[in-house]
Amino acid sequence: MTIGIAGVYTTKFGELWSQGFASLMKEAIYGALEDANLEIKNLDAIYVGNMLSGNFGDQEQLGAAISGELGLNIPAIKVEAACASGGIAVHQACQAVKSGSYQTVLALGIEKMTDYAPEEVAAGLMQAASEDERIAGLTFPALYALMARAHMQKYGTTESQLALVAVKNHFHASLNCKAQYPFTLTKQDVLNSTCIADPLKLYDCSPITDGASAVILTAKNQQVKILASQVATDSTGLAGRESITEIKATKLASQKAFASANIDPQEINVAELHDCFTIAEILALEDIGFVKKGEAGPRLEKGQFKLGSKGLIVNTSGGLKAAGHPVGATGVKQVVEIVEQLRGSAGKRQVKGEAKLGLTHNIGGSGGTAVIHILTNKGKAFNKN
Repeated sequence: MTIGIAGVYTTKFGELWSQGFASLMKEAIYGALEDANLEIKNLDAIYVGNMLSGNFGDQEQLGAAISGELGLNIPAIKVEAACASGGIAVHQACQAVKSGSYQTVLALGIEKMTDYAPEEVAAGLMQAASEDERIAGLTFPALYALMARAHMQKYGTTESQLALVAVKNHFHASLNCKAQYPFTLTKQDVLNSTCIADPLKLYDCSPITDGASAVILTAKNQQVKILASQVATDSTGLAGRESITEIKATKLASQKAFASANIDPQEINVAELHDCFTIAEILALEDIGFVKKGEAGPRLEKGQFKLGSKGLIVNTSGGLKAAGHPVGATGVKQVVEIVEQLRGSAGKRQVKGEAKLGLTHNIGGSGGTAVIHILTNKGKAFNKN
């Protein structure tokens, strides 16, 4: 069965103190409905990607709360998988349409984080890590710093190569009016920024963000379709991993997605990768199979993956690093960006030439969950698992 994308919308990302949770939710949902030329009554079900509504806002049973706010009585379900909550919401919406249970399903990703103290947010996010890591006092910058250091020792990756991820993604964000940080950085800016967890500097890290994104999926034929939607999991803690120089869940999910879509990684034209830290984008490039292990850093030094270069273009939105990372919304925003690229409606961020195939990669925690979506405007149908 074909899974089509009828409408998409993303709010501004950033420190949105003038907007509350309900305001962001409604802006995203009604924006996607307008894009799809649909009305709220046309929705059969809603899947909500969110991590922290219970911590920040004291609101669980979020699906019913949102459905009630919209004046609906349809199935509405909160989906939680840490920073992969949005990607899982899209995955669940895909499965719901594919099953034939519903014809038109909305996947919403939303998070309101900046109204709270940084230490409260850090503690909330660490609920996605292992108990041992929390007891040890680790934070996610520290966990990804461990992964970065191990990758540097094994493959020779350098701090300058890490910095180039931030430089590229901030350049892309400077073309995105909805990005949290729409400005450019130099490599020296990144290297000279405050050390957070060696070797990661301030500008190697994604920010705390508010925002919402929505995608409407349908069984009807559409210009942009989802070819594959796949999920894999692994240990939530680094100590339980086979290796900390790769994210196994990413490898497994991407392998299943490429097999399901019957395409190779080299056919992808544009990708939104989960760059919560600069090392995360390097790991993703390698684990998905866009480059061999240890090659992502040198490819970045050659100027690859940036708008204007040849081959795969990565994180045209600015990624998590510069567009922002409202954790429940990120996976949905990634799909919105790829849809806009495949429609040719990305404006200044538009990939030159004819983008036919796009990919999104959304991670929960330090790699406990990975979600891969492959999208096309080539008219192919969603085929296989």
